[in-house]
Amino acid sequence: MPDIRLKALFFICVLSTVCLFIWLISTALIALLVFAVGLLFYIGGHISWLHKLQTWFKNPDLNNLPEGSGVWEGLFATLLKYERNNINNQKQLNAALERFNLTANAIPDGLILLSPNNEIEWCTPNAEAQLGLDLKTDRNLPIVNLVRDRLFIAHLYNEDYSEPFKLKSWRNPEVLYEIHLIALATKQKLMICRDMTQLEKVDSMRRDFIANVSHELRTPLTVVGGFLETLSDTEGAVPDHFKNYFNLMSEQTFRMRRIIEDLLMLSTIESNIDEPDDTEVDMTKLMKQIQNDALGLSQSLYKIKHKIELSIDSELNILGAQNELQSAFTNLVSNAVRYTPKGGNIRITWSALNDQAIFSVIDSGIGIEQQHIHRLTERFYRVDRGRSRETGGTGLGLSIVKHILIRHQAKLEITSEVDVGSTFCVLFPKTRVVKKKSVVEA
Repeated sequence: MPDIRLKALFFICVLSTVCLFIWLISTALIALLVFAVGLLFYIGGHISWLHKLQTWFKNPDLNNLPEGSGVWEGLFATLLKYERNNINNQKQLNAALERFNLTANAIPDGLILLSPNNEIEWCTPNAEAQLGLDLKTDRNLPIVNLVRDRLFIAHLYNEDYSEPFKLKSWRNPEVLYEIHLIALATKQKLMICRDMTQLEKVDSMRRDFIANVSHELRTPLTVVGGFLETLSDTEGAVPDHFKNYFNLMSEQTFRMRRIIEDLLMLSTIESNIDEPDDTEVDMTKLMKQIQNDALGLSQSLYKIKHKIELSIDSELNILGAQNELQSAFTNLVSNAVRYTPKGGNIRITWSALNDQAIFSVIDSGIGIEQQHIHRLTERFYRVDRGRSRETGGTGLGLSIVKHILIRHQAKLEITSEVDVGSTFCVLFPKTRVVKKKSVVEA
């Protein structure tokens, strides 16, 4: 804008010079009148160009842009250049948006963009077909109004999206979707809906195969174990120099039976996509039972019991399947017993943190190196295979725990330090927490 100011200043200088000359040859009144008329003429010209600019803005068309004169010629030329750049940028933006839509629509997974309030801002046609949405009518509606699965709503508001959520289609019960939620920096969420029906069928065949084989193996192993136990208990049936072999066969048979039982349990949990029972679990009673079982295991393994402490919030319960939760907690506590030297310390706690409930097992055991922690929940993964076999571990316990916790929208956090100990924490969402009301005596 400096040239516009210079041109305006130049006009004022010229007008002032002319008026001074008129003052010298005539009167001051005539000079002032000429200055006023010239200034009004100058302002009137600007007002006229402003009117033309306003008229053009009502219907902007590059072909009808006024050419202008004086300072307005440069202004209209700058405006023409700016508008052309704006049109080119808009074309590039539209082309990029079209390419994005083509790419997003080509992805077989359904994509949904949710606002910070979980309202639908945008989705692909695949998402509309999978979840029965219509972007024209459902835009800005909360996703929970359209996907009314109770567990999905709990998963959405839990704000822990480290694990995907399995959603059974309400229109076709045979169709299974896997929902991934990704929190964005703008507090929005990207929801990815993937059809897992075929993979689930293959996985179901695998689970059925494992379950059937395990079931078929259980009977002959029980028979073999029974015969071995009978022969070992019968006096004179087994020569002394063969007893060690018989004991070894009995131990391995018992271990194989435990592996088969764990495989059957894991297969049952994985194949059950229905939500767990929402019965209120008496955690005080359950924690005491787990402590007694841990003391019994400690006595049988080491002959010297560990020091097992128990800290319970007696006013805190949980909603869920008691048998499954008991299995998960028992696995965590038994692992602490197995990997803590005899006479060591184990602390079991059940407490509340903010709106969540936390079950934790803290031991003074051998600890786990950091590179192993993220793989502990894999099937048959062992940090120390030899020690695991010695203590009777099957390598499936933490995998069972993982799947039970997924069914209860809970997550497992593991921290450990070698030769110091480990801490296993289970965090339950507030949707499963039940706080008992204290009874106040009159």
